[in-house]
Amino acid sequence: MKEAWAVSSTDLVGHFHGSLVGMILDAGLMVQVVLGILLAFSVVSWAIILMKHRHIRRTQKENEEFLYAYIKSGSLSDVLAESKKFTKSSIAEVFRAGYAELVRLGRGRKEPHSAGDEEGGLTAFKVRDIDNVERALNRACGTEASKLEKALGFLATTGSACPFIGLFGTVWGIMNAFQGIGARGSATLAVVAPGISEALIATAAGLAAAIPAVIFYNYYLNKVRAITVEMDSFVSEFLNLIERHYVKNVSS
Repeated sequence: MKEAWAVSSTDLVGHFHGSLVGMILDAGLMVQVVLGILLAFSVVSWAIILMKHRHIRRTQKENEEFLYAYIKSGSLSDVLAESKKFTKSSIAEVFRAGYAELVRLGRGRKEPHSAGDEEGGLTAFKVRDIDNVERALNRACGTEASKLEKALGFLATTGSACPFIGLFGTVWGIMNAFQGIGARGSATLAVVAPGISEALIATAAGLAAAIPAVIFYNYYLNKVRAITVEMDSFVSEFLNLIERHYVKNVSS
């Protein structure tokens, strides 16, 4: 009797694969579907992480280079020419939007001089025109912030949803394991362990997908906020420059 029990236990353990790949292959269909979903989330998340790293790093670098050129330039027309070199700079894009609004206002008044000529068009602005320029700058800031935040929402979704998806797979796998226990009529460790270990893979996979997504979401969100603060500071400085040097001190 003891020998028969020993053979039965050995046979059950023989079906248990200690390797991760073996446990995934032996898992139930629902657990495998959950693992496939989590794998897709993880792959897309890492693609976004790498893409945002490159994008934000280049934006920060070109912002620094543009601000240096802005400080060194003697006129806004020179800054405009320099800004075209920085295609990934959010601050350069904000400047171009503000300058374009200045040009539009100058053309709208039909000044005798060119609207882009700082000795003619840009010196004729009135105080009320500042509101139009400010709105244009703020719109550009919002657009650039949206570009920087693009796809970060997927990282947030991955961080919040994947643990629950993995937990669903685990619950389903444990349920199947207990059904197997009921069918065999025994609850030995050799019977319970394979099903439980296979089910827990889903929870581990959910956490593996969620943890990097949460970490990099918060990291990039802080980076975007820092760049947004830089853009807001530039808008304030640019408006002050316009008010000091290019606006008539009259109310009409």
